[in-house]
Amino acid sequence: MTWRCVASEFAEQFPCKMPRKIPEPKSAANVMILGVGSFAHSLGGALAGAGANVSTYLTRNYGHFSPSLVGKTFSRDAFPSPVPLLRENKTGVVIPQSIDWALQPWAEDLVKSGVGIFSPIGEAMRIERERDFARELCAKFKIPFPKSFVASNRIEAEKILAENPQPFVLKNPLCSPTSPIHTVMCETVADTRAWLRNVNYAEGVFLQEYLGRAEAGHIALVSGGEIYSLVTNQEYKYAHNGNLGIVAGAPLGGLVERDEQDKYGLARELIHPLKPWLKKVNYHGPLQATAIKRGGKWHVIEYNIRIGVTSGPMILRMLKNPAEVVLATARNEKLKLAFNNKFNFGCSLTLAGYGYPFTQVRGPQLPLVVDGKFDCDVWWNEVARGADGNFMSTGHRIADVIALAPTLKAAIAKAYANIRKIRVVGSYFRTDVGQSLWPPGRI
Repeated sequence: MTWRCVASEFAEQFPCKMPRKIPEPKSAANVMILGVGSFAHSLGGALAGAGANVSTYLTRNYGHFSPSLVGKTFSRDAFPSPVPLLRENKTGVVIPQSIDWALQPWAEDLVKSGVGIFSPIGEAMRIERERDFARELCAKFKIPFPKSFVASNRIEAEKILAENPQPFVLKNPLCSPTSPIHTVMCETVADTRAWLRNVNYAEGVFLQEYLGRAEAGHIALVSGGEIYSLVTNQEYKYAHNGNLGIVAGAPLGGLVERDEQDKYGLARELIHPLKPWLKKVNYHGPLQATAIKRGGKWHVIEYNIRIGVTSGPMILRMLKNPAEVVLATARNEKLKLAFNNKFNFGCSLTLAGYGYPFTQVRGPQLPLVVDGKFDCDVWWNEVARGADGNFMSTGHRIADVIALAPTLKAAIAKAYANIRKIRVVGSYFRTDVGQSLWPPGRI
């Protein structure tokens, strides 16, 4: 079954106007995260710190330890569906880590349960899931989008390149953590031609015009018919300093700036024009636009329907009332955003483990040593506690270190001071976050 078929079937099963009766919280919000590792640990930690009761339904076969530090965890092996757990725990809202939740056999039951979902559903999910659908939306609402093509095989792709001799970014046409093609950034025609001989065409290939590296994003919440800007962000997606190496499966660092006024114009130019479509599909949930600035104009390269593995924890920490905001968004209500004034900027750094970003290379489980006390958030990813009670690394991404501060300089300094307290042999982190790409639109 292809993503495209599932997208259509899912939209038909769960029409956008389906009533979603979500119970009023009696006291503290009961939240269930669908995820693993530092994503679940960080969101759970931020929400628990704000008074929510947090649990995690573990959706993958790694990263199980850290979510247990902030609440109960439930294995998918022991519990094939999270839906009975939601009823038992009187859960008010679930937060998916990945859009793949919509393809699970329990997805229909989850939607019909009436529990809030901090994600759009049905037709609204296509804006992230189907890259060419996002292109069509942008064309309809006159939002700049790179010249793009879809090819079903190598012959078609090479013909497109011959007729359009320019570099392309290669992506899977259908977005998923398990996509046959992960983003390949080609900066020359020769690079593009070489990669077209090596990608997996199981679901085809999406060729998107390469517009450079002046990239930034903007994250907003859509709820109650309104668009609420949260932050402008930038992700350091390349594996190594100087934005060298390959584009990693998840960013090695990121910056966010509190930006409810949309000072860089990303929301105004790339999200607000979509209002008619957002209303049509009853969209409510997070919406992120990632764009490249070229010729003084922002061009969308993709939309995402999550608050993000990198930015999400920083956003929740910036809000005074994160649990209330998450629940109200899931209920499609008007929002009352309240920010912590001292948290204007955030910096996220990832401690990568042995072999990353080449995830086919596996290293041994290795001892993890912490030298001193942390004074910012440290969210563990592929980490476990050994028989001796000490931490050890168990995979490619060890931790995300996140610091917030009144100034960007202070946030970056605090994040680096803390990540240097963690030692695992063979691990590394980028040491140049903040030295390029910021402010948004710069390279």
